[in-house]
Amino acid sequence: MNDIGVMKAVRVKELFSKKNYEQVIVFIESNFSNIEQTSEILNILGVSKLQKKNSSNFDLLSAIENFRECYLKEKNTNQGIEGLLNFIASSNKANQYEDSIKYFKETELTLGYIPKLFLAIVNVYKILNDIESVIYYLKKIMKKEGMRNEVLQRYIYFNGYLNKWSQKDFFENTIKLEEILPQYNCNKINIQKTRKIKLAFLSADIKNEHSIAAFLKTIIKNVNKDKFELILFSNSNKNKEDETPPDLKIYFDKWINIQNLNDIEAINIIRKNNINIMIDLMGLSSLNRLSLFKNRLAPIQVLWLGYNNTSGLSQMDYLIADPNLIYPEEKIFYSEKVIYLPEIWNSHSGFELERNHYPLPQSMNKQVTFGSFNNFNKINDDVIKVWSNILNKVEGSKLILKSSTKKEINRMKKIFGKYTSIESISFLKTKKSFKEHLYLYKNIDIALDTFPYNGVTTSFEAIWMGVPVLVMKGFNFNSRCGESINKNLGLVDLISNDEIDYVYKAVDLANDKYKLLEIRKKIFDNAITSSLFDAKRFTNNFFNLLEKI
Repeated sequence: MNDIGVMKAVRVKELFSKKNYEQVIVFIESNFSNIEQTSEILNILGVSKLQKKNSSNFDLLSAIENFRECYLKEKNTNQGIEGLLNFIASSNKANQYEDSIKYFKETELTLGYIPKLFLAIVNVYKILNDIESVIYYLKKIMKKEGMRNEVLQRYIYFNGYLNKWSQKDFFENTIKLEEILPQYNCNKINIQKTRKIKLAFLSADIKNEHSIAAFLKTIIKNVNKDKFELILFSNSNKNKEDETPPDLKIYFDKWINIQNLNDIEAINIIRKNNINIMIDLMGLSSLNRLSLFKNRLAPIQVLWLGYNNTSGLSQMDYLIADPNLIYPEEKIFYSEKVIYLPEIWNSHSGFELERNHYPLPQSMNKQVTFGSFNNFNKINDDVIKVWSNILNKVEGSKLILKSSTKKEINRMKKIFGKYTSIESISFLKTKKSFKEHLYLYKNIDIALDTFPYNGVTTSFEAIWMGVPVLVMKGFNFNSRCGESINKNLGLVDLISNDEIDYVYKAVDLANDKYKLLEIRKKIFDNAITSSLFDAKRFTNNFFNLLEKI
């Protein structure tokens, strides 16, 4: 680059450092020929298009091409790799994935392991619902870098979506977390005696329309405030907290955000509040802070609700389950002491929507409609084969699918297409209104649960709307949630033993209109008074259990 080119590059960097993104774009496009646009300049140009005010979809697509050119000009340099990382991230936003995988594999072949790039491709495969590839690359990262907390957690979590691990496998992998989570030299816990039991929860998910909030509301609305003081430690972004419904916050005596605190700062502020019982609502999910629990926040630490498996920590004293989820002989594969609620492990506070006995869609459509609104990550290849088999056996049947998170559906369509007609499946977009989402259940005759990773919130939604949910028996807490829900509803006929039985039960119910009508009426008549939605009964059971420990 000549002296003039160097001066121009310096000017670009000055404008960029001052975040004058519009000026950066104008200056580069007016003063640099295509030849003069180095990888570094192209990278800056693309980032500026994304960061400028009122950045549009046109800017996104234009930036993607800048990042592409940046990478292609200098494939084997740090600058080229930086461009590729930006290319992958912006392509994700534009729902473009093919070239991201192509360029990644090209780079993997020539340069080998690049940490940031491998993590970036994991996110691509996650969006594509290719869980096998997610696990494959997480395993490669661990092989290169050893056990890292975040990577090991993701590796364990994503294995929950597939039928390959036993609970012994989960346990043996999860207990490794205790070895790698940091140990801090903090002051000992010194709890002062108080008239009330100080009960605290830690979560990053207590925000508007998140399913955890609806389950938590069951107990906090009905708690005996003469016995318990309630505190919420939030690890959520404060902007997201603004979405928290006021009718949720009012039940807590204190609401403390720890998102911007490091571990030691968070430990100190939590301990300062003299908590008696600390309940983790995240486990290995969400923006968890398991390292805080390893260093002990309270004399009694409990895992409940947000993650239905073991934390792997010996410092997590208890795991709340129910008798349908973990059998006595299986307790050895959970690091916590398993304690049981008498009926069900959680209960929903209900939905702000009047319940009606909706007509059977089959009667109006003259065809049976199956449905699942579970996160598409839960729809693995085994699930697709089974559901396809059902569609093939029930003449004219349809399947409605909708994911709660952003997913690319073309890969899933291709897999379905191997086993059944893709024309029989509808992929719905996320609804803006939660009420609109619930009303979609009016179009479903029979809901199909995923396995081994069961639906929970979606099952409660379907049942609230009078739709039966067909489930399969599992082998651990996570894969028996559907079984526990149906047992507590008195619908053991909708619990299948295996894949063959699952298909048989689905086909049998689809072909027996009167049996289906009878089950739907039973759900409508009994759901609200069952343990699934009886908030006061559940609350009594829950706090009786806490008082015992």
